[in-house]
Amino acid sequence: MKALGSLSRAAAVPSVWQRTGGGAAARTQLRPGFGLLFDVDGVLVRGKTPIPAAKKAFQKLLSPQGRFVVPVVFVTNAGNCLRQTKADQLSHILGVPISQDQVMMSHSPLRMFKKYHDKCALVSGQGPVLDIAKNLGFQKVVTVDMLRDSFPLLDMVDHNRRPKLPSSSIVNFPKVEVVILFGEPIRWETNLQLIIDVLLTNGNLSSAQQYQTDPHLPLLACNMDLMWMAEAQSPRFGHGTFLVCLENVYKKITGKDLKYEALMGKPSELTYHYAERLIRKQAAERGWRSPIKCLYAIGDNLMTDIYGANLYNRCLEERSSSKSLKVVSKAFVGTGSSTTLAQEEVVENTWESVLAAPSATSCKSILVCTGVYNPHMEVPPDASRCIKETVFHGHRDFRFDPVLVEPTYVVQDADAAVELIFQREKFVPQ
Repeated sequence: MKALGSLSRAAAVPSVWQRTGGGAAARTQLRPGFGLLFDVDGVLVRGKTPIPAAKKAFQKLLSPQGRFVVPVVFVTNAGNCLRQTKADQLSHILGVPISQDQVMMSHSPLRMFKKYHDKCALVSGQGPVLDIAKNLGFQKVVTVDMLRDSFPLLDMVDHNRRPKLPSSSIVNFPKVEVVILFGEPIRWETNLQLIIDVLLTNGNLSSAQQYQTDPHLPLLACNMDLMWMAEAQSPRFGHGTFLVCLENVYKKITGKDLKYEALMGKPSELTYHYAERLIRKQAAERGWRSPIKCLYAIGDNLMTDIYGANLYNRCLEERSSSKSLKVVSKAFVGTGSSTTLAQEEVVENTWESVLAAPSATSCKSILVCTGVYNPHMEVPPDASRCIKETVFHGHRDFRFDPVLVEPTYVVQDADAAVELIFQREKFVPQ
């Protein structure tokens, strides 16, 4: 891990900003060869309060005309709103114009899972989950609350919410065919109970549970953050904590591991591949035709932001040294658990056809000290075994590797991160 504001162990790269001739008009145009991926909570804001250094950073990222001078994407593990809503929130908080095409929610890659878009999908989370699912392309959507209303005898933990009068289930309720977890729900006990009911009845809540259901219905989860940073002095439970509960309750009941069709959000390499696509799209729309060769991912969480950026960097390195897509996919899944096969299939059948091969050759991770990461609680370097056994906050299906939680750079805040990037790229805003 590098000291605050230090340079990378790698040699500084030559400037990737070039000027192109403008013909008779002799016009010139700057062409950035790098892009920025900003985490939101703990880097730019704490809850709804902007971090002062973030505002300073974005003053440097905007031209006098109010346009971004480099491609920027906001990569958040939040999944409780639409992209446009998040863009509007960020624009208001940071005081800069941000479009929805610059925002990547944890659920954004679900647009690619078209084979499920015509299936009856049960969605769990907060916010306008029906609108979110439909905006992503899902046509038949039901919520946990809709299940509870249709099957009132299933939710029995809260005695005050139990039916006061005899009631019967709705017999024509559609059979659930896929389960999508957008983010942490409000009533965990209700969501845990009904999601497991759906999995053990193969989507038909009118039937009895079958503990031997294998494989269970496809399960897609967004946001693996165990914790996240809001206004409180210490981190709060995130959706990753809910997933830990769901996985352990399911295994306790059935004796089998819960399996995911796909895991999205940081640190999934799918998320970074999708974010790079948005970076490339921005560059193309601005007429910046040079390939984006380097990504800088700025975050506050070692187990998601740093792990994910380093995992994607490993993927890019493997890709450059191997022509075999299958070999690459195995390398960057980073796990020998239940998700490997499903993610390999996504890579082979979906990523390349929808996202196109990445143009970036590296993804540098930058850790800031304004959120989850606390430099005063650093674990000693020789405590890798202790970390692996007791404090690895990453998801069950992502193998621990000490190298993946070592940031390329450590800086104080977002403003220092931008300064460091400009220094590395030898870029002076015009």
